[in-house]
Amino acid sequence: MKDSTLTRLTGLTGALAAAALTLTACGSGDPLDSANGGQDNGGPSAGEPIVVGSQDYYSNEIVAEIYAQALEGAGQEVERQFRIGQREAYLPEIEAGSIDLFPEYTGPLLKYWVPDTEATRSEDVYSELQGSTPEGLRVLEQAPATDQDAYAVTQEFADEHGLETIEDLQKVDSQMTMGANSEAENRPNGPKGLAEAYGVEVGFTPIEDGGGPLTVKALTDGDIQIAIVYTGDPSITKNGLKVLEDTEGLFLASHLIPLASDNVGEEAAEVIDGVSAALTSEELLELNGRSVDEQLPAATIAEEWLAEQDL
Repeated sequence: MKDSTLTRLTGLTGALAAAALTLTACGSGDPLDSANGGQDNGGPSAGEPIVVGSQDYYSNEIVAEIYAQALEGAGQEVERQFRIGQREAYLPEIEAGSIDLFPEYTGPLLKYWVPDTEATRSEDVYSELQGSTPEGLRVLEQAPATDQDAYAVTQEFADEHGLETIEDLQKVDSQMTMGANSEAENRPNGPKGLAEAYGVEVGFTPIEDGGGPLTVKALTDGDIQIAIVYTGDPSITKNGLKVLEDTEGLFLASHLIPLASDNVGEEAAEVIDGVSAALTSEELLELNGRSVDEQLPAATIAEEWLAEQDL
């Protein structure tokens, strides 16, 4: 999902290096395949599987496995290269053609290629990202699901004050306190940013666990009223939290999005777009929850979810 919010392991595995060599060998096949693009039905060249990769993060691996199984169900040959590392490690491999399909996140991916972008809202980020991908790559349809920083309140607090969006916080007539890592106090999405973007003044309490269990406990105990959390964190559902809609683009939009190479033909792309359309934030929370609470492998979670969705 996102380098600014989730820890990734760095470095490429030996398996990835071996896969790159294998793909290089595959690229030296029949020149007739190259002459016609190797795609007579919207799929990859004969003998070339679609290589699906993932970050070393359980949520990202689950989505990558969903991609892989959906493609296999549609008759595509797939090779998996999962649990790679940080964006700085795997994106060069994608750009070099060693990986064909990867679950990415719109905002952080755009920031990687366009560091000075001013886009933050969902559609603005997606539009600029479409025009910023390197040659040989493209982004498919973004999913409704996000995995990004956001403001959360308890459902009880939301019901009491009629809260759906961050702007609705203006209706709260009592003192509110925000809880987050200490550096958030002076960041654009901290109390100062909330005041500038939405005209809402709040206090601040530093809680050094990155929106983890200490932050959630402070929120549910009433010690704070607003917390910065990750929208893909299963604790949102488990603790009855409400994520407030960010209508002003205070937070950088980070929707799940498939990053695809030219080896992903139109038929394969249609399969993945169908998966993305079904991946809502609620579905992603459920998938992540099964990994955390039930300790199920990504392959099992993916298989059962695809069956439920009839994909």
